[in-house]
Amino acid sequence: MPITYDMMKRSTAQLYEWSLRKVPDDTLEALRRAREAETNVVAQRTLGILLRSAEMAETQDRLVCSDSGVPTYTIAVGTGVRLEGDIRRAIVDGFEDLVATTNPPLLKHVTNPLTNERGYQGKDMPLVTWDIVDGADHVDIICQPKALGSGRWAALEIFTFPSLEQIERYVMECVLKAGSQHCPPVNIGVGIGGSFDHCAKMAAKATLRPYGTVNPEPILAAMEERLLKAVNATGFGPMGTGGDTTALGVHIEYCAGHGFTPVAVAFNCWINRRTRARLYEDGRLERIE
Repeated sequence: MPITYDMMKRSTAQLYEWSLRKVPDDTLEALRRAREAETNVVAQRTLGILLRSAEMAETQDRLVCSDSGVPTYTIAVGTGVRLEGDIRRAIVDGFEDLVATTNPPLLKHVTNPLTNERGYQGKDMPLVTWDIVDGADHVDIICQPKALGSGRWAALEIFTFPSLEQIERYVMECVLKAGSQHCPPVNIGVGIGGSFDHCAKMAAKATLRPYGTVNPEPILAAMEERLLKAVNATGFGPMGTGGDTTALGVHIEYCAGHGFTPVAVAFNCWINRRTRARLYEDGRLERIE
């Protein structure tokens, strides 16, 4: 049985709604660890407020934040899967159904960049990146809504044969420019190498990595450790209240490229919105943390 329009419509809408009402478990645990380690009293209280907000959203079925952002998906189709119907249209229609039925209502965040008119529909919305997974018998769907905290301060610059020190300096320049305007403590994703567009994609992908995992590349594992220490030494702290907790993690992806080397930096706000599930041909939607 193929994966149909109706399956994709239902699944993508569910993932978007889940991401608005539930802070990921690894993020909740990282926030708890940060509160225990935090030395600034005001920052401790702020982290407590964030944790209580997350708990209330989950137990009372509320949105964690009123800025629901815009729907953004990464969808990887297994080569063992059959598709039937207007699959791209299903994602658009799923978002429209969610807007019409969800409670509380979503605010109008979809913006025309030419007119600044806001609504629920727009060119190429929802934003979808497609990929292929050899041999897989499912469609892997990741939803990462993009709002001010996860989109406004992302940046990219292209270097020529940069040193590791140059790369780290650029990341810190992006961190200092953002300050506390992206609702820390944040998840920082960094992409290194490839082409302009692929590097930005890697930075976004890096923010999907669970907190507490170690980069398998030793050079990058050491870089992540240095950068996390440096970011938290800035003293911006949770929601800009000062303290030791400006970021909960720095995660880096890299790939080979030419002598010109793009470096991209992406941020997720403290909520760290990301939901992931596998959709099978029998209609099962298997959620993955």
